[in-house]
Amino acid sequence: MTERNDRLCDLARAATVHLLAADGDDRPLWGSGFFVAPGWVLTAAHVLRPHLAADRTLGFRVRGEGVDAEAHLAQWLLTDPRCPTVPLEEDLALVRLAGDPDEHPHECVWLADRAVRHSGALKACGFYPGPPETHFRSVDAEINGHEDTYGLIIKPDIELPAGVSGGPLLDPGTGAVVGLIKSRRRQQDGGKAVAISALRRFGDTYRTVMAAHDRWHGDEPQSAAGDNWIDLQGGPSTGGGERWTPADRREALRLLADLPAPPDAPTVELLAAKARSGNKWPGGTPELLTWRDGYGLLYEGVQPLDALTFLRYLKHVETYIDSRRGDCAALGRWIDRRLRKEPRKPMHDFVREVSLPAALRPAPEDLPDQIVIPYPGPGEGPTVAVLLDPVIGADPARFFWQIWYDEGEGDPEMYEADASVHGCAPEDLVRALREPLGRLLRAKDRDGSPVPLEVALPAGHFDTAVHRWRFDDIAELHDTGHLAVRRRVVLRALERRGDPDKLWTERWQAMLGRRRFRAWRTPARHDVPSARGYREAAFDRIPVMCRPAGREPGRTSLRLALENGHGVALWHIDGHASRACPEACDTLYARVEELLGTMGALAELPDRLRQVRQDISEHRADRAWAEPMALLYDDPRRPLPPEEAETLDAPL
Repeated sequence: MTERNDRLCDLARAATVHLLAADGDDRPLWGSGFFVAPGWVLTAAHVLRPHLAADRTLGFRVRGEGVDAEAHLAQWLLTDPRCPTVPLEEDLALVRLAGDPDEHPHECVWLADRAVRHSGALKACGFYPGPPETHFRSVDAEINGHEDTYGLIIKPDIELPAGVSGGPLLDPGTGAVVGLIKSRRRQQDGGKAVAISALRRFGDTYRTVMAAHDRWHGDEPQSAAGDNWIDLQGGPSTGGGERWTPADRREALRLLADLPAPPDAPTVELLAAKARSGNKWPGGTPELLTWRDGYGLLYEGVQPLDALTFLRYLKHVETYIDSRRGDCAALGRWIDRRLRKEPRKPMHDFVREVSLPAALRPAPEDLPDQIVIPYPGPGEGPTVAVLLDPVIGADPARFFWQIWYDEGEGDPEMYEADASVHGCAPEDLVRALREPLGRLLRAKDRDGSPVPLEVALPAGHFDTAVHRWRFDDIAELHDTGHLAVRRRVVLRALERRGDPDKLWTERWQAMLGRRRFRAWRTPARHDVPSARGYREAAFDRIPVMCRPAGREPGRTSLRLALENGHGVALWHIDGHASRACPEACDTLYARVEELLGTMGALAELPDRLRQVRQDISEHRADRAWAEPMALLYDDPRRPLPPEEAETLDAPL
């Protein structure tokens, strides 16, 4: 090992700690962890779970080089602390020292700014309970495989001692911590680790911790030996000016940490793409919660792009913040100073003359407070679709789920699919979809314009209360209400996968030309629904049912509507079972008629209904009629992905 690597390992050792019970020096250690920001320790959730599952407020101790402090759990990613097996993507916990962080000065690791999972050699660090006292140990290790979204496989022939779980994985090549030790293999060598990019799953807490991390390193702290992380990192030397150095990175990230957080992931993605002149970064797009995350896209492999690319990204961020009247003067001054060191003078305008893309320019201030957002047609914006395919022969019903993303241009792409054998019971759908669907929605939501969600079901299951679903991950996006309060949520008919039929297409095209719509009470009193009646219905009539779609006569009415080309319908999922309508039905139809009367185009309907539901969440009692209403909005111009060739059968 080189002297540089030895000094990096000394810094890692100074930042690594072990966790143990609060009330005794003789108690065994629980596991390891490491400081990622002043007062913040990252560890593995399974290290804390046995001790905190019953009471998450329980205090404990954190000990390390020069630190012996009380601490408590700030947040973990566990969804079920009682489960004996902790999934890879949930095995992270953030610990907070008690009191003021300045009371316990300590080293902090440098966390990688790229979300790419590491491969190759590194150092695994942690504590183990060797008698007569706990000892620090670092061992050479190697990542030779990946698992799921965040998993790292530690190569066999490497012995990880007990107690190092939760410790850091240091990449000597870049001088950054790239992962956290999860486990060693029982009775064997090697093990598993969690990529540091899983930290982003902490949401707002991640933003707080990373801002503190970048400010701390931005102050250029030195260890007792006179070292700091940046000076020991690999990368271009400070000479030249056209190359982006670790010192440039430190200052840029410090300045970004002081800015208001970005409003959404698409804003960060778009500005990073503009900085790269539209050239796509390698691999997929990770979660983008901070300006730092967008900065991490400006690499090719482990090598940073040239200085002009980074300065162009920073200038785009400055321009965006300034357009919202944010304070970014310090960032602007540093960009100018750094640009003067760049020797390619004719290319400086590449940085100075950036402008925001049209999608990110601020809206005029004289617009009304409540704007109706049209539902996107082909080429008009993204949508997310969840397809719920019933398991054939299952009783009671179970579903296999798929999540699809449609950019609006070209064919939709599958984002994630149910990998279970038996499918998912209806009551378990929210739990199963929470992480993958929440992750995709966070990545695609624009500030003030959350991406629409389509749920495709067989017509027999149209009374599934999709609009009432609550996702914790979505609630983090500043909405504590039901799913359909914040975003447009519509149902689609799973039976219509693939190419649309003629009746459906013709009716939809005719409705697009209408500017006024009427509620069509169906089935009407003393009327027997017929295929001809639905087929010949005027194009401005939208079927409305005061009954659920899963029971007669609502089931027949909706089936006839689908078979005869109707792509839009509204129904009461908790409606009455009697054939005779109570007086409340007259009120319901009148309210729907009022809603349709506010529309100037068919594409306004999903957002008009969402706004009424938002009024319900704000305790507008006169809007309560809309809470149990489901909306079919099935656009044949954007057909659902065709059914897979293989049949989905219930297992024997």
